[in-house]
Amino acid sequence: MINNIIVAIIAIIAAPIIGGILSGIDRKISARLQNRYGPPVLQPFYDFFKLLGKQRITVNQTQMVYVLGHLFFAIASLVMLVLGQDLLMLIFVLAFSGISLIMGAMSVRSPYSKIGAQREIMQMLAYEPVLLLMVVGIYLTTKSFMINSIFKHETPLIYSLPLVFFAFLYVLTIKLRKSPFDFSTSHHGHQELIKGLTTEFSGPQLALIELTHWYDLVLLLGLISLFFANPIWVGILIALGSFFLELIIDNISARVTWKWMLKATWLIGIGAAMTNIIWLYLKA
Repeated sequence: MINNIIVAIIAIIAAPIIGGILSGIDRKISARLQNRYGPPVLQPFYDFFKLLGKQRITVNQTQMVYVLGHLFFAIASLVMLVLGQDLLMLIFVLAFSGISLIMGAMSVRSPYSKIGAQREIMQMLAYEPVLLLMVVGIYLTTKSFMINSIFKHETPLIYSLPLVFFAFLYVLTIKLRKSPFDFSTSHHGHQELIKGLTTEFSGPQLALIELTHWYDLVLLLGLISLFFANPIWVGILIALGSFFLELIIDNISARVTWKWMLKATWLIGIGAAMTNIIWLYLKA
């Protein structure tokens, strides 16, 4: 019990540090790909503390509650991952994090905020079925929802679930809000003047949203490592390689419409995952 508490505390402290550094690397590499020098790698931390120090301005009293819910559920998901808990429950808890942010954006009267929230709902409708199918595929392979059991599986999951892994990488672009699926709110700003989902958040609220993004980033990379759990260092390297791949896609892709995203994700992502699951069922 004490060991679990220590591991959870270390994860809670280390995850935003790792996530912030990865975000800084993201901005640096993106700048170089666009023939710019770019900000220092630690710039996300400078921005975070600057936002924390700004005056707290809220449109209504419930905004901060939703932001804290967004952060709390993300932290809970990460703790469940590092403690090897139920993967299916982790996906549901992570969904509550996204819903909390949507509720915060919908709690104001700004049309830009509401449109961003509606687009975020469309994104969730795209990637959540793929995440659930990923859990189903992992269960069919390992006969367990427990992450501890998944890590102890004798062979890497990628051998049995290559198409499920491909589908997860596909929706990872949506989950990270990168091009071509960054229409609820653009993470890098690009040419955006109005930030959609996060339009009405500022100061400490925006800082906590960015902090949550760092937790989400580490969590999602951790889920990638599940497919390469033996040995774990291979999973970490593949996760970092996948992160770099997302940066390349982000910088070479133009934004698509939400209708195209929904159709393509259901056809490619769900189609690939279902094909893999059917193959596993027939093989058994």
